Amino acid sequence: MTSTVAIQASQRTAARVAGFALLLAIVIVVAANYSVSFRLIVPGDAEATARNVLANETLFRINVACNLVYLMTVGTLLSALYVILQPVNRAVALAAAVCRLVFALMWALASLNVLGAMRLLGDAIYLPVFRADQLHTLAMLHLASGTDDYYVGLPFWGLASTLCSWLFFKSQYVPRLLAAYGVVASAWCVICAFAFIVYPRFDKLVGASWFDMPLVIFETALGFWLLFRGIPLSRLSRIGQAGD
Repeated sequence: MTSTVAIQASQRTAARVAGFALLLAIVIVVAANYSVSFRLIVPGDAEATARNVLANETLFRINVACNLVYLMTVGTLLSALYVILQPVNRAVALAAAVCRLVFALMWALASLNVLGAMRLLGDAIYLPVFRADQLHTLAMLHLASGTDDYYVGLPFWGLASTLCSWLFFKSQYVPRLLAAYGVVASAWCVICAFAFIVYPRFDKLVGASWFDMPLVIFETALGFWLLFRGIPLSRLSRIGQAGD
């Protein structure tokens, strides 16, 4: 049989917080990548990238600061999603929170690699023992390591979203069609991330932007829904009985 379960006020508040955090996180990432990373880092050209870093040091540091704000946003998001979803299934909600935390830690490591690249291109007294081209190459390696950090964290982000989408589907807090799309888009992200790690040329078969684009679309839609519609005041819950 089924019964109606009231939604806690804390869950409804957390839904608005989660919606805002989802949208803010996406805005921060898009702004940081398109204003700095995609525009100033030249793949395969360490010298040109080094010139860009030296000419735009403040911009790169702002980019790192944006990444730190993003990390705070992810922390807020995983906490809010746990509050919303733990009444549905505490173990699955906790697993999703842990996966999202791992992704956040990899993002923090990527930020450290950006700072490491800037240090190599700085004026520290110990740097002249290296030639300029060597420093440029080392700095490029640090920036490339930041990309690797992202792709190592990507399956954890995808898995966290898969688990949350499943709980949203099960709870009917959001439209089931949206939640079902979230499960598919998130699982696709996990598959692509693992395929890319095992087979580095996978991005030639499937463009790298398509690894996470369906998931970004889902989280954008989910963010708007949670922020402006929230979750219902109650939900139907199945209660098992002997002999069911």
